[in-house]
Amino acid sequence: MAHAAGGSTQDGAAQAASTRQYSPALIATAVALPVVLVVAVLVAAILARRAPVEREPLVLGPVPAPAATGPACTTLLPALPTELGEFTKSTLVEPSPPATRAWQRPDGGDPIVLRCGLDRPLEFNRASALQIVNGVQWFEARDQAAKASTWFAVDRETYIALTVPDGSGPTPLQAVSDTITANLPATPLDPSPLPN
Repeated sequence: MAHAAGGSTQDGAAQAASTRQYSPALIATAVALPVVLVVAVLVAAILARRAPVEREPLVLGPVPAPAATGPACTTLLPALPTELGEFTKSTLVEPSPPATRAWQRPDGGDPIVLRCGLDRPLEFNRASALQIVNGVQWFEARDQAAKASTWFAVDRETYIALTVPDGSGPTPLQAVSDTITANLPATPLDPSPLPN
């Protein structure tokens, strides 16, 4: 008899389990929770892409700049803009070369670099072609390997070089020219003689 009673108890438990109903709130939560998690991950990813990227400080090697501490550079450097088009001022790894500034795009990439107080560029002679941009006479030295141009302001008390990567547009050269014109008076050109 005991055996039969045990069997009917097991049948009753199995029947109760098969007829158990889950509440609608529990079902809705079970369905909604994964959806909410997926949406949260997508929103976080979008926000992370829009957040400004922390750029690494730039390392710039030294170049001879005998007039870097002279009055022209000490006047010019604080007057330079913090933005040159889509480029913003970069932090330089210390010790940085004197009288040097750099700008990069928000996502990094090749920088725009300004160096003040340089010697006359070797390539700048009486036959060199010049371009006048917003009152400043510039001599361009093209670097095909680096896909950049270095522009030298050649009509000021000291030579100023602005290295601009290809695809930067005219804004950087125009903005730096405006700053030079506003802060440093023009001086006569002093090109080297023509090579023999």
